[in-house]
Amino acid sequence: IGLYFLFTPKLGESDRKQRISYVVFALCFGSLLGFYDGFFGPGTGSLMNLACVTLLGFNLTKATAHAKVMNLTSNLASLIFFLIGGHVIWTVGLVMMAGSLIGANLGAKMVMAKGGDYVIYHDDKNGV
Repeated sequence: IGLYFLFTPKLGESDRKQRISYVVFALCFGSLLGFYDGFFGPGTGSLMNLACVTLLGFNLTKATAHAKVMNLTSNLASLIFFLIGGHVIWTVGLVMMAGSLIGANLGAKMVMAKGGDYVIYHDDKNGV
């Protein structure tokens, strides 16, 4: 996914033509990505970003925002299933939640202040 965005850097700059409807996206890719997130987990946000950019035509900033909401939804569904099964390790979960909230807050503030390009392409050493 990283290579895909690297070799098509203009892909997420602006909104593009939507390729599938929101309903088809939600039913097909929402369930597939939700299953992947619940079963495997790593890289789900990147897959969600890629799906939103390529299939829904979102720019990268909008795709990232939607991916965060989709990931939250998937995580809430997982929490419900773990609660039902009685397999929640509360101390670990609460520490992870705090870290996630802090990171999301800082990341959102950075994107709002500097723009999405800063987060994705900024390189302090080379001034790019």
